[in-house]
Parts: sequence; C-alpha cells; structure tokens
Amino acid sequence: MNRSFKSMEQKTVLSNGVRVVTEKVPSVHSVSIGIWVKAGSRCEQAAENGIAHFLEHMLFKGTEKHTAAEIARVIDSVGGVLNAFTAKEYTCFYVKVLREHVPLAVDLLADIFFNSLLSEEELEKERNVIIQEINMVKDTPDDYVQDLFNQTYFAGHPLGYNILGDLDTVSGISRSDLAHFFEREYLVPERIIVSAAGHIEHDEFVDIIGNYFGSMQGSCSHTALPTFVPKRGIDFHERPLEQVHVCIGTPGVSYCDSARYALFILNAVSGGSMSSRLFQEVRENRGLAYSIFSYTTSFCDSGLFGIYMGVVNETLQEALRIIMGQLMHLRDEPVHEAELVHAKEQLKGNLLLSLESTDSHMSRLAKCEIYHNEYVPVEKVLQDIEAVTAGQVQDIARRIFQDDSLVFTFLGPVAEQDIPPETLLLK
Repeated sequence: MNRSFKSMEQKTVLSNGVRVVTEKVPSVHSVSIGIWVKAGSRCEQAAENGIAHFLEHMLFKGTEKHTAAEIARVIDSVGGVLNAFTAKEYTCFYVKVLREHVPLAVDLLADIFFNSLLSEEELEKERNVIIQEINMVKDTPDDYVQDLFNQTYFAGHPLGYNILGDLDTVSGISRSDLAHFFEREYLVPERIIVSAAGHIEHDEFVDIIGNYFGSMQGSCSHTALPTFVPKRGIDFHERPLEQVHVCIGTPGVSYCDSARYALFILNAVSGGSMSSRLFQEVRENRGLAYSIFSYTTSFCDSGLFGIYMGVVNETLQEALRIIMGQLMHLRDEPVHEAELVHAKEQLKGNLLLSLESTDSHMSRLAKCEIYHNEYVPVEKVLQDIEAVTAGQVQDIARRIFQDDSLVFTFLGPVAEQDIPPETLLLK
C-alpha cells in the first residue's frame, strides 16, 4: 500500500502555553474544532471519582450569555454538532460546523468552557441523570464487566476508577467541588490544546483562538499522576445471568513505547478482527461464544492488552483453555508471514479509513500533541507498521504474556471453585 501525503498541519503556541493545531482539508466544507484538556478521571482523588465526567455535563447547562436550551438552538441553527466526552487522561469539548460558522462555533465553545454557571438547580437534575447512566451500565453486563475488570487490573490506582464515578461519590459532589476541580485541573494553559481540521486557514484560526485563550491565566496546582505497577489478580462477581462475561488482561504499552506497533499487530492476529485466531477458533470453529475479541489501550506511561468473551457456563473452561493456548502459541512461535502481512494491511487500512472525516483528523491532531508533543505524520505511522517483523511481534508477546501479571474478571453464574487454577495459567 503506497500512499503520498502532503503535510497541511500547523502549530502555534500562544504566549501563555495554550497550543493551537490545525490541519487544512480543502476538499470539505466543514470544520471540526475541539478544546482538549490533559485532564480526566485519572486526575481525580478517590473521594471525588466521577467529578470530571460530572463537570463535562455541567458545562453545557447554561452560561451568563446562554441558557442550556439556547446553546442547543444556536448550534442547531447552523446545522452544527456540539458535544463532549471524558476519558482517563483527557477531556474534549468539540463542535463541527460549516467553515463560515467557525467564529460563532468558537465563541460558543469558549463561552461554555469559561463562563458556565454550574447552577445548583441544574446540578441536582444532572446528578440524577448521571446516576441513571451508572445504573444503566450495571444493567449491561458486557459493559459492566469492563468496569469491574479495570477496578481489579488497576487496583488502588486512579486508572481503575470508573469514569462515571459510583453512586456514593456522585451523590456527594457539590458545586464548590466542581468549581475547585475545574480551576485545579482545567484552567492550566499548558494543558490546553485547541485542535481544528477541515476547510480552515491556520493564521486566521489562531487569531480567533487568541481572542479567547490568549489572556488566560491558570494555576499550576494540578494533580501529579501516580505510577501504575501491574500485578496478577483474579476476581469473581456472581450474578444470575445467562452467560459468564470474562475479561482477561495483561500489561500493554504506553503511547510512546517503540513496541506499540508490534503490539497492534499482535492484537490484530490474536483477536482484533473476524479473521483473528481467537474469533476463528472460539466462535467459528467451535461455536463456543457469540462475542470474543481482544483490544489494546494505551496511556501516557502504561497500557493494557485485553480480551473479552461472553460464554455459557458449560463451555467456559473449554473456551478458557483455547484462549490460554493461543496466547502461549503466540508467545512461543513467530506469526506466519501471511498473517503478518494480513495484519499490517488491516492496520493500515483501518487507519486510512478512520481519517475520512474532519472529526478524526481533529482528534488525531490533539492526541499527537497530548502524547508526543508534536504531530506524527500518517506516512510515518504507515512506515512504522510496515517495518514490524515477526520477531518483534513474538518479543512483545513474550514480554506481556506472563502469569505474574495476568488479571481475570468473571461476571455471571460462576464461582472460584468452578474453575481449576491451572486453567488460568500459561504453562
């Protein structure tokens, strides 16, 4: 797959440290804009778990200039999209509009970010909404098992916190808590990245952003991130369900680890697609599970390689033996050349297809800044994927598939005594 990319990315750092990054995509009519803050649930203390997500909701509930309904009407009146999301290590407030409405969109985003009222009345209504959101996840076992798994895998560490929080912490968050958290974690200029992609001129956009963010002053009292140290764990949560929902995890790599592309290929081969070994062996060849897949998650200093499966209790042990056997096979033998080529083409195709929208370009610009402090060209990523060898894939498999760091979480009609300990070992 040969591709030629003309770089149209530009970056300006305002005098206070706020970064403005853009990518011009002349062939589209739209512009996607995001205010990204390097703060998320990982910055929370245990007693305030869920406050970042709560704050994200509250910033849309009215400012000195706009009510919540007016915010919706303003963006709807120009056919735009306005939303936000909270992650472990960052929060994003974004908008997508036609190019001629960029000034309006930035004005609205900045108003939401800097001037939200955080009213007590709206706070109580939104608290109830978030509590319903937490309960909804608990009613969805394939989602809930992921939360339980994260709590076990990242035991005692903020990366294990549920982004939504829990019922106790969310019930106790006050307006002053939200305001203090925002000042502590968000009003830090060097943590802010304003990213835009689409039919846009960089210098014009920088001038617009400078009017809102250029004079921003902030504190430097934000939370230091603790280091995570992985260790083995096995956790059972008995519940009367039709299936047993299983998560298996082991340390992955950080966003900056040079082995990340080898891990991406290992994931593609093991369980990252319908043609992967786990999907073919567990579902297609034996019919043991409807859903089985692997995935990778990376953070600034650590990562996770995970496997999810939903299976009936009667075939749970057989499915576990197949999974453990496949992991050992990947650890002990290099992948075949045909598999390696197939995985590389899959990764490259997924990357290029993901960049079909201005939203994706905008997000990629920001994440490059968050984790690399510079833009990483798509062409460079494609070259790094192509350069991975079968030996490097086996090296990362040997590195992560170790019994002393494997974590298992089971949710459903199963107890510890139902699974022989040797089933959960890489022999």
